[in-house]
Amino acid sequence: MSGEGAAPPRDFIRARIAEDLATGRFDGRVVTRWPPEPNGYPHLGHATAICLNFGIAAEHDGGRCHLRMDDTNPLREEERFAKALEDGIRWLGYDWGEHLYYASDYFERLYGFAVQLIEKGRAYVCDLLPEETREYRGTLTEPGKDSPWRNRPVAENLALFARMRAGEFETGTRTLRAKIDMTSPNIVLRDPVFYRISREPHYRTHSEWPIYPMYDFAHCLSDSIEGITHSLCTLEFENNRALYDWILDELDIYHPQQIEFARSAVTHMLTSKRKLRSLVEQGHVSDWDDPRMPTLAGLRRRGYTPAAVRNFCERVGVSRRDATTELAFLEHCVREDLNASAPRAMAVLRPLRLVIENYPEEQVEEFEAQRNPEDPAAGTRQVPFSRELWIEREDFMEDPPRKFYRLGPGREVRLRAAYFVTCTGFEKDANGEVSLVRCSYDPETRGGDAPDGRKVKATLHWVSAAHAQTAEVRLYDTLFSEPRPDDDEDYLAHLNPRSLEVLSDCRLEPSLAGAAAGSHWQFERLGYFCVDPDSTPERPVWNRTVTLRDEWARLQKRGG
Repeated sequence: MSGEGAAPPRDFIRARIAEDLATGRFDGRVVTRWPPEPNGYPHLGHATAICLNFGIAAEHDGGRCHLRMDDTNPLREEERFAKALEDGIRWLGYDWGEHLYYASDYFERLYGFAVQLIEKGRAYVCDLLPEETREYRGTLTEPGKDSPWRNRPVAENLALFARMRAGEFETGTRTLRAKIDMTSPNIVLRDPVFYRISREPHYRTHSEWPIYPMYDFAHCLSDSIEGITHSLCTLEFENNRALYDWILDELDIYHPQQIEFARSAVTHMLTSKRKLRSLVEQGHVSDWDDPRMPTLAGLRRRGYTPAAVRNFCERVGVSRRDATTELAFLEHCVREDLNASAPRAMAVLRPLRLVIENYPEEQVEEFEAQRNPEDPAAGTRQVPFSRELWIEREDFMEDPPRKFYRLGPGREVRLRAAYFVTCTGFEKDANGEVSLVRCSYDPETRGGDAPDGRKVKATLHWVSAAHAQTAEVRLYDTLFSEPRPDDDEDYLAHLNPRSLEVLSDCRLEPSLAGAAAGSHWQFERLGYFCVDPDSTPERPVWNRTVTLRDEWARLQKRGG
């Protein structure tokens, strides 16, 4: 998938729900759920499912969406991950109200359902070790074979399962399995494991349970317990729908409808939580909220807005086949949002001192500049101007080529909202680097225009040296240089060594002093930036969200 309009957003899911409403199925109710496992931070791929489930529910009168922590695997689950999931949903603008649930709250009921299946002769305790279970299961082309313990008597299975719960057996020595069909062409139905033994403490139930239900067993039953009507899942669970239906039919309990949709991916990003965890644990990023991470916390810290992410998810939509969207389209969505909402300011990231020799030494003027040309109601700001300024180092060249229109010896440029200046000379330091540019200004050009009508080919941003605020600016790029790092198990080989550049001596106009953490601004000519949580009044820290160059918009104009 290459971007906007490539798939009809949610249309096939809406059609299925509309059909159920028309026939009176589920008594006209629409109840969805998002059931994440609290073993990592929610990422951009999850945002699609969040927007889908909460969005679908919101489209229907009385509809609701549950948040359910699928906390059935204690090995990696933590309270902080559960909180990060809640924070991510709220940041996107959704709320579950009173409907926050945990699969762990249902452990007793799930155990009871398992006992019922054993009593019906539809589940048994198996002594095969994990590697033996995989071997017995067979392959896509070869049928499986029955476990030697498949025909244990019901009474023996009940007794063994009770002893499993009592903690009498070691991890991995026994499982509870469904008794379905070891020759089924659908491998999911070849006597799947419903319970396994684990002595790992659970972050909520602690050491109360030495056995834990598998996802396929807990998921459908949790949906049934909560009265979910439409269980929206990614396509990887399409084959599992047969098991979803089998469990609910065998128990003869309330039966939701599972509907599958394709995963969505974005180039240059990982969506595997296992791989994202490895990035954190191996120190390739600072944490789950590192601004280079595709997590919602990382995107938020980098300066992405919830409106931009929601808009991206809506415009990309969901379909019945896996698709990958260009990162350029995601960046287009955030530029579109910030262009309309972010106030403007001037900042110099790589400062070069400029002295206007014919400007009075003690004089300070105030120039009026727009806060946001896209929003006249935002008003204007006052920018101080003095004899000594900071300009971008890249805006001056000692020996400029023909198509370099910025500042050079004898060249005249406009200083944004201020005056025309002409370079009269420059100085170098001991390393041969230009350290100072000398200029003269034309006082008749106040406000940035010449009364005689002469034109200049470049307008430079600047900051008054006497009034500038010194700040650290972090320039972020893609974490991976390879567009599809998820496709390669050796994904670490594709880490971008230039994914972060830290500039510690940047100069900002004084209107940015005191900007709140998380606030968004456009640094004129440079890009969109936001204040990092690490920022303090004494040491401001800014993150670059995205540059001004919109590759997606450029491609669309060219028909690409």
